[in-house]
Amino acid sequence: MKIKTLITTSILTVTTAAICLAGDTKAEQSLRDADAAWSKAAESKDLDKTLSYYSDDATVLPPNAQIATTKEAIRKIWQDMLASPGLAISWKATKVEVAKSGDIGFVSGTYELTMNDASGKPVTDKGKYVEVWEKKADGKWKCGTDTWNSDLPASTPAPGAEERK
Repeated sequence: MKIKTLITTSILTVTTAAICLAGDTKAEQSLRDADAAWSKAAESKDLDKTLSYYSDDATVLPPNAQIATTKEAIRKIWQDMLASPGLAISWKATKVEVAKSGDIGFVSGTYELTMNDASGKPVTDKGKYVEVWEKKADGKWKCGTDTWNSDLPASTPAPGAEERK
C-alpha cells in the first residue's frame, strides 16, 4: 500500500508541476506574441496600432529625449519616428518573464532601426530595450514602461565644442 501511495503522490506532484509550468509558459508566450505584434505594427508605420500597445498611464523613456508620461507626448515620439524618411524599424524579444502573480511581465530584447540622415543617407542603429507590461482586467497585456538605447558608441563633440559652452 505504501508503494501505491508513493507512486500516486509522485504522479500528482509531477502533474501539478507540469500544469504550473505550462501556465507560466502560456503567459510568457502570450506576452512574447504581444511584443512581436507591436513590432509589426511599428514596422508597418501604423501609428494608432503602435500606440494601442501602451497602457493609459504609460511612461516612455526614449534615448536622448525627455521622459514622456502623457498620451500626447508618447504619440509625438512615435509620430516623429514613424514619419522619419527611410524608416525601417523592428525589435525582437530575447527574454520574457512573467511574475508569479501573472499580472506583470518584463520583456527585453534587441532592436534595429534605420532612417536617413540629413544628407539622405541611410543610417542603421542597433540597440536593446526593456518593457514592463501589465495584464489588464480584460486579459490583454499593455506596456506600462518602455525604454530603449543604442549599442553604438556615444558621438563625440566636435573639436572645440566644449570651449564654446
